[in-house]
Amino acid sequence: MDGDFRTEFVRDPRKLRDRPALVLNADYRPLCYYPLSLWPWQEAVKAAYLDRVDIVAEYDDVVHSPSTEIRIPSVVVLKDYVKPQKRVAFTRFNLFLRDGFCCQYCGGRGDLTFDHVIPRAAGGITSWENVVAACSPCNLKKGSKLLRNSGMHLAKIPRQPEVGEMQNMGRKFPPNFLHESWMDFLYWDAELDA
Repeated sequence: MDGDFRTEFVRDPRKLRDRPALVLNADYRPLCYYPLSLWPWQEAVKAAYLDRVDIVAEYDDVVHSPSTEIRIPSVVVLKDYVKPQKRVAFTRFNLFLRDGFCCQYCGGRGDLTFDHVIPRAAGGITSWENVVAACSPCNLKKGSKLLRNSGMHLAKIPRQPEVGEMQNMGRKFPPNFLHESWMDFLYWDAELDA
């Protein structure tokens, strides 16, 4: 089996790259839901070796050094608590997440960009309160016109989101790959439906 396993990774090195580890804070909550806090397997092994994390769950796969064999971690917990951020960074990704990855003018989900509600040409600034996700056709249609002159309407008024809101939004968009060992740790802090 050892030889077969090693040969399998040599033939398809992506298999080793495709073994991310879910990273949990010391309170056993993910550091981030979206994007989900994942480390490449190499980082998880290194952190375990340096005694920075505890390994909670493992893949069936192993890696070897000349003197050691270790199962690849699938869930690791930081030994030191990392204080969560108090504010959400203003990034394109977070803007799209706040707006549910859909155009705030037509509700479309493809080919997203962002639009200044009050155009920069009219003194609008780049901020949470003035920028929304927009599809390219709507962005071109609105152009540098004010909203009231464009004949278009916003789905919701843009505002700066709170960290908790963004985590809840992130839960609605799970990543393409969710390992079974992660399930016990991803949604245990979500509010239950009555």
